[in-house]
Order: sequence, then C-alpha cells, then structure tokens
Amino acid sequence: MALQLLALLSLGLVCQGGQSLMPPNELKQLSAAGSKYIDTEVENAINGVKQMKTLMDKTSKEHQAMLHTLEETKRRKEEAVRLALEKEKQLAEKQEVCNETMLSLWEECKPCLKHTCMRVYSKICHSGSGLVGRQLEEFLNRSSPFSIWVNGERIDELLDREQRQERRFEDLEERFGLMEDGVEDIFQDSTQLYGPAFPFFRTPPFGGFREAFVPPVQRVHLVPRRRLSRELHPFFQHPVHGFHRLFQPLFEMTQRMLDGGHGAWEHPLGGFASEHRNFSNDRMVCREIRRNSAGCLRMRDECEKCREILAVDCSQTDPVQSQLREQFEDALRLAERFTRRYDDLLSAFQAEMLNTSSLLDQLNRQFGWVSRLRNLTQGTDGFLQVTTVFSKTPNLEDPSAPADTQVTVQLFDSEPLSLTVPGDISWDDPRFMEIVAEQALQHYKQNNTIE
Repeated sequence: MALQLLALLSLGLVCQGGQSLMPPNELKQLSAAGSKYIDTEVENAINGVKQMKTLMDKTSKEHQAMLHTLEETKRRKEEAVRLALEKEKQLAEKQEVCNETMLSLWEECKPCLKHTCMRVYSKICHSGSGLVGRQLEEFLNRSSPFSIWVNGERIDELLDREQRQERRFEDLEERFGLMEDGVEDIFQDSTQLYGPAFPFFRTPPFGGFREAFVPPVQRVHLVPRRRLSRELHPFFQHPVHGFHRLFQPLFEMTQRMLDGGHGAWEHPLGGFASEHRNFSNDRMVCREIRRNSAGCLRMRDECEKCREILAVDCSQTDPVQSQLREQFEDALRLAERFTRRYDDLLSAFQAEMLNTSSLLDQLNRQFGWVSRLRNLTQGTDGFLQVTTVFSKTPNLEDPSAPADTQVTVQLFDSEPLSLTVPGDISWDDPRFMEIVAEQALQHYKQNNTIE
C-alpha cells in the first residue's frame, strides 16, 4: 500500500490538505483540453438553436399564408351571411302573403313545439325546467311562423359560431405569438456568444447567421398582437417549460368540443331518444336552450303542424317570394360551407402548431441550454476550469485495481463540481478530460433545463 501511495504521489495525483499536488501548468493543460470539448458542444448547441430559428421562420411564413386564407374565407363567409340577412328581411316584408295559412298552423305548432322541447330538456338537463319553460312560452308568443318557414335559427347559429371562431382564433394567435417570441429570445440570447469575448465564435467573413435566414415576410394579423417581453410574461422567465404545453390543452379542449358538437351542425337536436346519446352534446344543448329559446325551433320536425308550415307554398300568389326563399337558402348554405371551411383551417393550423411545438421542444431540450450563457464572461483559460485532481482511496477489496480519480471543476458560472473518472484512465489520456467535460456539461444541462 505504501509503495502504491508513493507511486501516486510521484504522479502528482495525491491530495494533501485538500489541495492538488498537480502542478498549475498541468491543471491549465487539463482545463484547456476540457474547454476545447465544451467549445465544440457550445458551437453544436448554437447550430441547434439556428435549427430552431430556421424552423420557426419557416412556420411563420406558412402562418402568414394561413392568415391570408383565413381572411379570405372569413370575408366570403361574411358576404354570404349579409346576403342571407338581406333576403330574410325581404322575405319578412312579404310574409303577409301567406299569413292566414301560416298563422293557423302556427297556433297548433306552438304547443307541440313547447312540449317537445321541454320533454327533451327535462330528460337531459338537471335543473331549470320551470324557468326555461316560461322563457320558451314568452319566446313562442313573440315569434311568428315565419321563423320556422325560413329556418331563421340557422342565421342565429351562424352568428353565434362566428363569435366562437373569433375567440378560438385569438387564442391560437396569442399562443403562436408566445412560441414565436420564445424562440426569438432563445436565438438572440444564443447569438450573444459571438464577438470579441469568444474568439473561437467569430462572425463568418461574409456575415453571421443572423442574416442567413429567409428575408422577413410581410406580416398579416387579423387581430393586433404585441410582443411581450420576458419581464411581462412568466413563460419567458422559463422558456423551456415547453412550447408544446402552449397548444396541448387547447387541442384537447377543442377536440372535446368538436367530438361533442360536430354532428350537431347538421342535426343539432337529433337522436335524443337513443339510449346511447353523446352526453357532451347534451351539455351543449342544455346551455343553448337556457341561453337562447330559439334553439327549440330546431325540433320542428317532431311536430306535424310545424312541418306543414315548412311545406307552405306561396309561389302561386307571389312568385317573387319563392325566388327570394331560394336565394336565402343558397346564401345560408354558402355561409355554412365557409364556416365549416374556417373551422377546418383553424383545426389544421392548431394541429400543425402542436407538431411544430413538439419538435421545437425536442430541439430546445437538446440545445436551448446555450441561451443561458448570454451574460457569461469567458475566462482566459476557457469555459471549464480544473481546480483539483487527486486519487481516491484504493478499493480495499481489490488493492491491485487502480483507484478512481476525483476531479473538481468549474464550468461556466456554476458552482464547483466534483466528478469521478475510472482509475484505468490516466489523466494524460485524451479520454480523461473528455469524460470530465461531458459529465460537467451533462450536470449543467440538467440544472438549467426545466422539463
């Protein structure tokens, strides 16, 4: 044992009083070797952040194209709704032509309509039947058979859906902006490592990678969006919390909404007699009837006299009215088609953001740590400093086995860290400092990445 300790002492690896006996110039050589490995990893990480920036720039360009498509779809949808409202108004002005026939049918339609609606409401909703019944009766007394004859609730449905689409779009836009700004912050922080303080990261002679990307595209925003600084929004304090988490809850919520109400677009209140109803759809129906009694008009097919109102033909007394009704129906169908198209575009955009954010998270977990070095001042000997190297106590169970080596290092601005290198790898082996630097960097990443 004494001979082994003397041999280790002669190599400068035995620590006395907590200080390494390795000469300062050899510690400096080890620091330089480790820093060279770290330099390579930092450069690789900066290149990885460049990949994030390139992906985000490409996504932003596609986002602008999507906004143009959404804007055009919205414009055509609104034109169709305006036309439908115009034709509805013209039809209302002519409703007296068949008024007598319709009014007679309407008086028999109303009781059936109320009974059917309340039966459905009582079956699927937990409370509020009395209030809903009074609201419905007041609504029917104020209404005319014209509401059924022109499918008037479809206009209300379109306008209500437009409001929901607008809220969904604004939510998506805000989340996209947070993702875009988050990537930009990571990129800008990483680029600060270029410059005189880091001679091994000098800007290329023909311009840096800041200029290497696609030229900025003209941005279109259907709603104003201002950039939030990291001081104003908690996401930027810890950007690696996850881009994916921006979109995953929204995707799940929208999926539940679509699963519950997608079929209701064509047949909103159909199938309630079934034993296997969609209870998410049930909740939507309860909310809609409580909020708007006009939803009960959709149950007109359940009542014979209501169906007869739909079949009333006024064309013999006023051919123009028949033409107006056809134009009204055409405008409604067009508006509904563009409304579905708008929903499909939003869903496609949302799915694309879910995929892109997932990929950005993968890149960020692998390379985003480099952005934490933005305020770092590099020492003259590099990013990694070796302060002590000494041999640990030999293994008493196997005295012939070489003792492991303990190395204390400081990486970047972190606290000193003690690492262990297997005893069969001597300190002058190139693998020695590669192992040390790799372990130190892994520890730094773990402490500077928030899953």
